[in-house]
Amino acid sequence: MMLSAVAPLLLVCLQMRVLGKPWSQSAGCDDLLGSGKVPDKCGVCGGDNSACKLVSGLFQHSLSKVGYHKIVEIPPGATKINVTEMVKSRNYLALLSRSGRSIINGNWAIDRPGMYEGVGTMFTYRRPNEISSTAGESFLAEGPTNEIVDVYMIFQQPNPGVHYEFIMPSENAVDAQRPKENQLDINVVNGQTDSDANGQSTLESHEGSGVKHPPPIPDNQLPTAPPSTRVREYNWKLSGSTDCSASCGRGSRYSVFVCVHRVTHAQVPTGLCDSSTKPSAQEEPCNVQPCPAFWDIGEWSECSKTCGLGVQHRQVLCRQAYANRTLNVHTSRCQHLERPETSSTCQLKICSEWQIRSEWSPCSVPCGVGQRSREVHCVSNVGDIVEDDECNMKLRPSDLENCDAGPCTKSWFFSEWSAQCSADCGMGVRTRGVLCLTNHISSLPLEGCGSERPAEAQPCNNGPCESRTEWFTGPWSQCSAECGTGSQQRAVVCLMRSDEGFAVMPAYECSSLDRPLSQQSCFIKACGAKWFHTDWSTCSKTCEAGYRVREVRCLSDDHMTTSDRCEETLKPHEREECNPEPCLPLIDEKCRDKYFNCNVVVQARLCVYDYYQTACCVSCRRVAHRSSGRWRRRS
Repeated sequence: MMLSAVAPLLLVCLQMRVLGKPWSQSAGCDDLLGSGKVPDKCGVCGGDNSACKLVSGLFQHSLSKVGYHKIVEIPPGATKINVTEMVKSRNYLALLSRSGRSIINGNWAIDRPGMYEGVGTMFTYRRPNEISSTAGESFLAEGPTNEIVDVYMIFQQPNPGVHYEFIMPSENAVDAQRPKENQLDINVVNGQTDSDANGQSTLESHEGSGVKHPPPIPDNQLPTAPPSTRVREYNWKLSGSTDCSASCGRGSRYSVFVCVHRVTHAQVPTGLCDSSTKPSAQEEPCNVQPCPAFWDIGEWSECSKTCGLGVQHRQVLCRQAYANRTLNVHTSRCQHLERPETSSTCQLKICSEWQIRSEWSPCSVPCGVGQRSREVHCVSNVGDIVEDDECNMKLRPSDLENCDAGPCTKSWFFSEWSAQCSADCGMGVRTRGVLCLTNHISSLPLEGCGSERPAEAQPCNNGPCESRTEWFTGPWSQCSAECGTGSQQRAVVCLMRSDEGFAVMPAYECSSLDRPLSQQSCFIKACGAKWFHTDWSTCSKTCEAGYRVREVRCLSDDHMTTSDRCEETLKPHEREECNPEPCLPLIDEKCRDKYFNCNVVVQARLCVYDYYQTACCVSCRRVAHRSSGRWRRRS
């Protein structure tokens, strides 16, 4: 009974020793049945992380020499290893064991991202290359390590900083997770180990290693002989070897020993043999022929342009695997393969472009220096207006510039005379508007307005009036508002009208007549605009058809500012001809013909000589004047 109760414990213990499980990973934790315990961050079974020590730092040294530079040394027993570059750069991280073996990116060979085994653990190598990513390279490993490993940076550009951290157990923690020889942290219930629902043992399967073990013998079939007898009856036997670890480039295979009955040589559970007498597995090289070279293709770099046609690159290396290492070799070994492209064109999107959507606006001032503007937009390839930063700001056309409307001068502007006389008969007046404004025609010989203001009123007469007594009304004053509703006044007197003139009469002489209003509201027109103009300029020539100009402006009724609401057909002329008479030569009293036959001199074309010019002065000058007139008409 005692042997049947102890046998499961011995079987579990022996199987763990045969399978090579370290005590720190198996005793009392996942590999031992029924314990319910889990390791903490530093590998202590059932620990509370109190014995863990976090080691972290930031490597920020400024480097100048291209090559390998040591960052940190990670000692044996380290767990939760994390080495991360702070910002993406053209530098690379590298891992080398203290024994000199390159784990990642050693010997100037850049490995691809992936999983790499070394110093007793698996390292995950990441190298982000997404366009939107700014993260750098990183190494991650659960650990624990079984020897010293050094972290290096392959320096190529300014160091952006490398953060590293890992967890180390204290000495007490390491001792605690290695059980003593006479202690096994295995729960035994009623003489049996914990099993799954199917009654099978939950020990790890090692079929992946190439060694196949027979299923365990149930407890009730274990032999009941004493231990000394069991050792004599069973021994270890070489049964073969594992599969080769590599198909080419030098792999390894290991001898496999099984426990057999000494007499029948039948294979039995390994727990029946003494583990201390088990021969060591021998390593044997296999498949030592070189692996064929291949092109190792890296990831594409970012596109050189965010829009439009750009270029992207990738690394293409000829590599060959040998002895669990992949090495860079000369490109001639890959000549039997088509070399992949190392550069390619790329286009993330079509660039937007600047478009001018309007002509220049009029100058902001009628004279002097002002500004003018136009619409400039960034337009996508489908015609939509987008944000300006999607176009090249260095190529943006100007949408605002200065404009010179010419020098500013002053001149009198006046409207046309009113068409209606203020009196129906007899003398009255007509009026017009007069203003001093600046003009912007630089070619006009205009000066300041000066004190000679043009007249605003002039007399008018609509004929004699009949002799009678009546209320006489003077002209209404100008409306207080040139547009809209205003008020106006006038004088009202009783007059006797006759052909000789007017005689003022007392008011009662007109009492039989309705007295006209002396004040009323007025409304000239809705506020609008009318044409004003300056005086004519000096004629450009004194004879033979010159011209003169004046400035004409449309001004609003309310504030006398420039307007565009005037009737274009009523616009006064801005230019007219003047001095049409021909130019006459100056009369020289001393110039006369001294001979009666000067016409012969002219016909003989002798006027070119000074003597004949003096003797026949009038005739020669007349010929010269006609010749110059014909020349001017031809030109």
